[in-house]
Amino acid sequence: MKSSMPVVLLLSAVLSLAACSARRTAPKLEPSSCGTVQRVHTFDGVYLASQPAAEDFRQAKTDGIHTVLNLRLPGELKEFDEPALVRELGMEYIAIPFQSPESLTPQVIDNVRGLLNDPARRPLLVHCHSANRVGAVWLAHRVLDGGLDWDAALAEAKLVGLKSPALEAAVRQYIASQESKQP
Repeated sequence: MKSSMPVVLLLSAVLSLAACSARRTAPKLEPSSCGTVQRVHTFDGVYLASQPAAEDFRQAKTDGIHTVLNLRLPGELKEFDEPALVRELGMEYIAIPFQSPESLTPQVIDNVRGLLNDPARRPLLVHCHSANRVGAVWLAHRVLDGGLDWDAALAEAKLVGLKSPALEAAVRQYIASQESKQP
């Protein structure tokens, strides 16, 4: 009887761990909100958004956002000084600007993927004007880092805000070049 007790305890512990694992679900892309931002989705500590207003950054700080990644060109936003405001609020500000498919270079995508894959940057708010550019970089991230097939990742990217067939084509080319480098 004594020797069977440790086996029973071990079996009980294994079953408890299995039950906990079964209750955990994989992260999924979900609609979210942040003040007046028109388009926001969240996925595992990453917020994918269109342009926040100044007050929205205050709300983002209250909601626990740690890092802001802006994909817009410096001259696009004239209403307020976004870098200064974000830093004043105590969040990290990073700009990796691009606008056209030609400016969506492999280095730009690599840099964004690096941030998306860095848990120390989360919660992370990624934005551009309409979330079109956000959707483009999200597409590359989800295929190459998230393990989604093209169709599933493209559906997510379009939900996030990807509208541009030219940005989609640039990302497809980038993904093909990355996959050709793998052994």
